[in-house]
Amino acid sequence: MGLRQFSSNRTSQSFLLCSTNSTLQPLLRNVGAAVAIATPAGGAGTGKEKMGGIGSPRERKKMRDQRSVLRNNKKKEIVGSSVFWDIRFFSGRSIQEGKMNIFRLAGDMTHLASVLVLLLKIHTIKSCAGISLKTQELYALVFATRYLDLFTDYISLYNTLMKLIFLGSSFSIVWYIRHHKIVRRSYDKDQDTFRHYFLVLPCFLLALVINEKFTVKEIMWTFSLYLEAVAILPQLVLLQRTRNIDNLTGQYVFLLGAYRSLYILNWIYRFFTEPHYVHWITWISGLVQTLLYADFFYYYFQSWKNNVKLQLPA
Repeated sequence: MGLRQFSSNRTSQSFLLCSTNSTLQPLLRNVGAAVAIATPAGGAGTGKEKMGGIGSPRERKKMRDQRSVLRNNKKKEIVGSSVFWDIRFFSGRSIQEGKMNIFRLAGDMTHLASVLVLLLKIHTIKSCAGISLKTQELYALVFATRYLDLFTDYISLYNTLMKLIFLGSSFSIVWYIRHHKIVRRSYDKDQDTFRHYFLVLPCFLLALVINEKFTVKEIMWTFSLYLEAVAILPQLVLLQRTRNIDNLTGQYVFLLGAYRSLYILNWIYRFFTEPHYVHWITWISGLVQTLLYADFFYYYFQSWKNNVKLQLPA
């Protein structure tokens, strides 16, 4: 009886120990794993590593790298969004008027390309043959009067950069033709005799009479539209007199005309897509400017079609 009881007690204790071991072993394994993760390799470590829960140096470096990547991606998103919205607004007098579309963007880039072609010719070839100084002076006056708000009204980074480019390029071209010791030798002063100052006064008087608002900035802006419409006349007259037109000069004049033609498409598009979009002064000035290029366009496409040198009738 005593042996049976003792045996029974031993069996019960063994069963309890087995049960306890089976219950505690997974828990102990988990605790051991947690301790192993918290303790750096090579010992208990010092400083912050002894505190546990921070991770190994490799893991912390990995976490820092991940955070750095996330911050960089966020910065790229912000910069990309900023550039996108900057590109949308160009050369309008207000943000409401600065809505961008494919025709307007193409017109802006064509205008910029015309300036780059002319600068390429002057800077690389060191020649201004076939270029009218009178037209370049009129364009410098156009941009100087149109961008009076450059340092007072900020619209966008894109808008400001384009204004600075057109202002700087127009005055630099005038300087090259007038003062550069090599370039000025190729200027044909005897053929470039159009009295361009006769265009300035009528355009200014017309701006005083017909404008959208009688303020200094508005009158100057309107004057620049009227003057830009006829600023190409000295250049066209010079090309008719010389008749011998090199490729870069022909491309420059063609791009100038294409820029205004694309802007007409922009106005048509905005008329049908935007409510109350009516700007008669801008439209009529742009139409007159484009019509002045009609004769040049005809002979330009004829020369391209027949693969012959561009020549305008006298």
